[in-house]
Amino acid sequence: MAAKPRSRKRQPVDPHRALRDHVRELLRGGHAHLVFKDAIADWPTALRGAKPAGQPFTPWRLLEHIRITQWDIVEFTTRATHVSPEWPAGYWPPTDAPPDDAAWDRTVAQVERDRRAMERLVSDAGTDLFARIPYGTGQTVLREALLVADHTAYHVGQLVLLRRLLGVYAG
Repeated sequence: MAAKPRSRKRQPVDPHRALRDHVRELLRGGHAHLVFKDAIADWPTALRGAKPAGQPFTPWRLLEHIRITQWDIVEFTTRATHVSPEWPAGYWPPTDAPPDDAAWDRTVAQVERDRRAMERLVSDAGTDLFARIPYGTGQTVLREALLVADHTAYHVGQLVLLRRLLGVYAG
C-alpha cells in the first residue's frame, strides 16, 4: 500500500504581494534616482553646514528635514497617540550645521531605521494597505509609504545638487 502524502497547511495567498514588493523597492530607492545612503556617503564634515551661493539649504538642514519628516510619517502611521511637529517650523532644524560631529551619523541612522520600519509595515501581509488609518483624515498605509518614498527622493535630489555645487560629487 502506498504511503499517503502528508497534507500541508496552505499559506494564504497575499493578493497584494507584488504591490508590497514594489513599494518596498521604491522606499529603498535606486531605480530612478540615487539611493539615500549613497547621496550622503562620505560627506566631508567641514561641508555639512555649507550653503552654496544662491541655495536656501545646507546639507544638514536637508538631512534633518528628511529625518524629521520621515519619522513623523512613520509615527503617524503606526501610533494613534503621535503628535506631529508644528508645521512648518517643526520639520526643519534650527541651525544650518550639525550641533556636533556625531549628529550627522545619528540622523543618518534614524533615517535608515525609520525607512526599514515602513518597509516592514508595508511588507507585512497583515497590513491592509488600503484601509483608512482610523485616527487620520483619510490617509492609508499605502499613501503614507508612497509619501515617504516621494519626499525622500525629492530631497535626495537636492542633496546631490548640493554635492555638485560644493565640489564633492564623484558621479
